[in-house]
Amino acid sequence: IRNAAWAIGVLLLAGFCLVGCDRRLDVRTVYPFQVTTMPIPKTLAPGEEVEIRCTLVPERIVKGTRYTLRYFQYDGSGALRIGRHGKPLMPNDRYAIAPGHFTLYYHSLSAERQSLEVVIEDNHGQSQTLAFD
Repeated sequence: IRNAAWAIGVLLLAGFCLVGCDRRLDVRTVYPFQVTTMPIPKTLAPGEEVEIRCTLVPERIVKGTRYTLRYFQYDGSGALRIGRHGKPLMPNDRYAIAPGHFTLYYHSLSAERQSLEVVIEDNHGQSQTLAFD
């Protein structure tokens, strides 16, 4: 009787395990990411340039995930570049960036208040918006 009860228990356990199994493997390929920046000055004089140190940190690096940057300037006039010697970026165009540290340079071209938004996106539709006023 003991052997029969043990055998029934093992069969029931195996049955529960098999019912919960599925032939499809659920692989997670989308992970959140964070973008951090160092503080920057609130006001800029015409011709002044500010360095914006940024860090893009994904929760996990997944092959095939791509990150892009775009920006839009609401107030003022200026030029944004990736890297000190990079070309000025065009508003709302997407530019590839890699995870890790990168530096943006903003060059003020007016005495008005400067206000811009930088959006970092991945190819899975996730985004982070950085507002600079």
